Amino acid sequence: MKSGCEDRKALNQQSRRIAFPETLLTKPVGIRKSKTSRWRAAALILLNLLMVAHVIQWWIMGRTVSPIEPSETMHTLQRGAVNAGFIFFSLAILATLIFGRFVCGWGCHILALQDFCAWMLKKIGLTPKPFRSRLLIYVPLIAALYMFVWPTAYRFFSKPASEPLFPKFTNHLVTSNFWETFPSVAVAIPFLFICGFLTVYFLGQKGFCTYACPYGGFFGLADKLSPGKIRVTNACNQCGHCTVTCTSNVLVHAEVREYGMVVDPGCMKCMDCISVCPNGALYFGFGKPTIAVSKPKSKPIPRNYSLTWPEEIIGAFVFLGSFLAVRGVYALVPFLMALGCAAVTTFLALKSWRLLRTTELSFHRLILKSSGRIQTAGWAFLAFSIFAVGLNAHSGWVRFHEYEGDQAFQKIQVPDELALAQINPGHWLGPIDRKNILEGKKHLQAASDFGLLVNSEALPKLAWFEYLSGNGERSVELLDQAANHQKGQAKALSLYYRGTILNRLGLYEQARTNLDAALAEREDLILARQEKGESLWLLGRKEEAITVWTDALRRNERLALVSNQLAGVKRSLGKIEEAIAHEKQADQFTPDDPLYHWMLGLRLKNLGMNELAEKHFQRAIQLDPKFQSVFK
Repeated sequence: MKSGCEDRKALNQQSRRIAFPETLLTKPVGIRKSKTSRWRAAALILLNLLMVAHVIQWWIMGRTVSPIEPSETMHTLQRGAVNAGFIFFSLAILATLIFGRFVCGWGCHILALQDFCAWMLKKIGLTPKPFRSRLLIYVPLIAALYMFVWPTAYRFFSKPASEPLFPKFTNHLVTSNFWETFPSVAVAIPFLFICGFLTVYFLGQKGFCTYACPYGGFFGLADKLSPGKIRVTNACNQCGHCTVTCTSNVLVHAEVREYGMVVDPGCMKCMDCISVCPNGALYFGFGKPTIAVSKPKSKPIPRNYSLTWPEEIIGAFVFLGSFLAVRGVYALVPFLMALGCAAVTTFLALKSWRLLRTTELSFHRLILKSSGRIQTAGWAFLAFSIFAVGLNAHSGWVRFHEYEGDQAFQKIQVPDELALAQINPGHWLGPIDRKNILEGKKHLQAASDFGLLVNSEALPKLAWFEYLSGNGERSVELLDQAANHQKGQAKALSLYYRGTILNRLGLYEQARTNLDAALAEREDLILARQEKGESLWLLGRKEEAITVWTDALRRNERLALVSNQLAGVKRSLGKIEEAIAHEKQADQFTPDDPLYHWMLGLRLKNLGMNELAEKHFQRAIQLDPKFQSVFK
């Protein structure tokens, strides 16, 4: 990020120190085109075609091999779910320990995206210039430790002594819910744009790999242990063609001169350097790994970094702030996309700061500032940077309110079942609950009012705060909005809660419609069947209600409420023996908890089953005498 003059001065100084060949200081001439790049492009294209075929096969068959994605390893570490992603990542690490980072160079779809973006830029005459940072280079490793080591460490420190350190492994190699862990198209498109085009344009052709990819953090470590390296023969004349061709920002000619091989863990074994060497001096071979090499023959190879040390420190804080601001905002931005956003935002912030402070500054072929005056391109760059940084700041403000609202939601103590037993749950709320409801409602409402997008995960929480505040109608509206932006299990739960609250409001037909919609999304949602039975019973459709409750009990015999409801039905029909049998079954699975018994009493009373309701009210009073006076 130096100005044009500063860049040339630094490059000349560096050339004197490490004897850069002339081809690196002027326009490259006579460097032949890499033949290997064609084979690598073909391999990456084939990889993407196989990915498309995988998705198509799932669409047609409805069941397929689980995603072959390294991030799926987190499910194995956290829940013991052995999937295809875990096996692939394990084999990739093992292969890297032997051959080096071939998987990155020849088998990564994100690298294919970056290469494609760089190819398009070169077609319009722009060669991505690598951005070099001392501190941000550690981001991939830190991200990898967070993704793959932290879950086990957290489990070790937080688990009860009786639990094993590692969860029980289960087979998840095949799945019918293939897309469960992938973002929607609305998220995938900006993800590909940011982690592809923007990172390449601002940070260099391997910008995402260098400053964001957590998998590369582990592959980089494994590469240092690998005996497979790009090595050199005595035929090398230090022409520098290899370094000019390398897209991974590796000083190939300098490293092979000092070490006899490429030791930089950023080398992704693209093999372009071998292909363009005019003397055939480079080859891939086995020998000592990086950690076993001796010191360089001369002084350590100097690096020409884009930032001063003060800028490095500021950049680290900007990166962290940007990452925290955008990660998970609106329940949309995934981990990898947040890393890419943070890397680009850091570059823009530091470049803009330098634009305001220096007298000369350029970027690619653009003159941003000349003789102390910001040029048109400079103003455009500054406007884009302000927009990007401002969007980050706004996302951070929204994310703060989302986080605080979620924390308040987690602290609510009143059980859902008890709160939903009657329309106004206010008398069940203690001082802590009331405080958290007010705080959570304030924060989530602020995030909703000023956010640019809808947070489909925050809306149900805000709806719950509204319901606990006594505003059932507003809660129903919010749950409807949430369901319209959700799918699968999340949508089913929003529809279930909406149907339940509509039941308490006396809108039984609307409640039944929502509960049917919830069951259409998730057939095994037993609570929706239980609640649907209540809707039908209160609509006077008692035979249908009995059928629904019977079906729910057949699916799960431990449903104490349903067994009690069927007992009440049998009593109303004069079938006393059958009623007693259902009561006994209910009693087996009814905990001796006064709140639970009071909840059962309220639900049965709503259905007009007063005799059974009184039984549970009395049992609650026996277990806790305060129910006699407080809830009389």
